Amino acid sequence: MFRLRESSAPVTVLLLSLACATPEPVPQEPPYRGTAFIDPDLIVASDPSALRSLDYAGLDTRRMFDRRADAFVPTDAFLFNAAFEGETTVEVQVNVEFGDAATAKRHAAFYARAIGQLPAGLRTLVETVWIHRGDQPFGGGNDNILIHTGKAAEYLRDGVLEEILMHEAAHTSLDPVHAAADAWLAAQAADGGYISDYARDHPGREDVAESFGPFFAVRHRPERISREMVETIEATMPSRIEFFDRLELDMNPVR
Repeated sequence: MFRLRESSAPVTVLLLSLACATPEPVPQEPPYRGTAFIDPDLIVASDPSALRSLDYAGLDTRRMFDRRADAFVPTDAFLFNAAFEGETTVEVQVNVEFGDAATAKRHAAFYARAIGQLPAGLRTLVETVWIHRGDQPFGGGNDNILIHTGKAAEYLRDGVLEEILMHEAAHTSLDPVHAAADAWLAAQAADGGYISDYARDHPGREDVAESFGPFFAVRHRPERISREMVETIEATMPSRIEFFDRLELDMNPVR
């Protein structure tokens, strides 16, 4: 409760001043829990891929992160060189637990094609892909995309495999350059809120990746989402959208 203090100014003037004071803006609740799940059609299996070839490179040991052990583990792996349009080559490392090179290649080809459906600007820092069994979440960072095929089955069932890969690739290729950059922090502050609970709860770690999918949706797939979703995203993160626009990322093979 306000308590008026004695003053030589008339009480009416003080009341007017209080009435005209500008209140602090109230942060809005994020519209989504997590943006990788807002729409399963941002990228679909029939969309084009920039994958051009996948060549077997033998069996060798690689230090791979495995969520089942929650550690980097020296792992025997079948190795494949995935070549993408634009002369980008990524080593796909498939855990030897899949049994043989032919089976490993089927997994490598499937995920390499899906990664090739992402905008090229999200593959710029991707050097390796790790593929394991196990029902563990995917991961990004470490110049890598981490895949656990048990969890992939769930993502495929829900139609969000490509959207999850987009999120993880954003971690890999955008976070190291932009997550702590002044321009990104200014965009966060200007928007005054977050697009998802996940971004709000982990702003330094998740906000770029959580925001890129919605940006992609309104700028490159507006015909695949509802008008209400377009308006929600544009109203929630206009400065972040402008930030991504200014990056002028290579969006191939997205049409």
